[in-house]
Amino acid sequence: MVQSAPSFQQLIRNPVHFLAFGFGSGLSPKAPGTAGTLVALLLWPLLASLPLTFYISIVVLVSVGGFYLCGKTASDLGVHDHQGIVWDEIAGFWLAMTAVPLSWPWMLAGFVLFRLFDIWKPWPISWLDKQVGGGVGIMVDDLVAGVFTWLLLFLAMQLL
Repeated sequence: MVQSAPSFQQLIRNPVHFLAFGFGSGLSPKAPGTAGTLVALLLWPLLASLPLTFYISIVVLVSVGGFYLCGKTASDLGVHDHQGIVWDEIAGFWLAMTAVPLSWPWMLAGFVLFRLFDIWKPWPISWLDKQVGGGVGIMVDDLVAGVFTWLLLFLAMQLL
């Protein structure tokens, strides 16, 4: 089912929707979740250069704020989880990349793994996606996908 999305002009008039739609990336007509993750990927080197405590603080703020942003935007649009709401992808990807080396191979590995977990939705991600509602429900499956991605990246870092 195709869900109607606000226009870019409508998004920039509403900061909550603008952020929830990943600075407009969620308006992508194809694969808005991937577009939102690309925004997170492009911004990640700036975050990765921060001290780890600041990085984690930002991820926590982005995640907690995302409960409100995503929930409010979904409510305003009258849907459970509009496909254009991609703040959850941004938060999930940044969580996945916590303390990961700043290099293209790690960025690519994180991007691919996160997208696979987000699309495939293995248990418990699929269960959370169906059972938890509101802004928390929109965010939690991507945060768990981020944790799964981080675990695999951490394991790879230990082996390499």
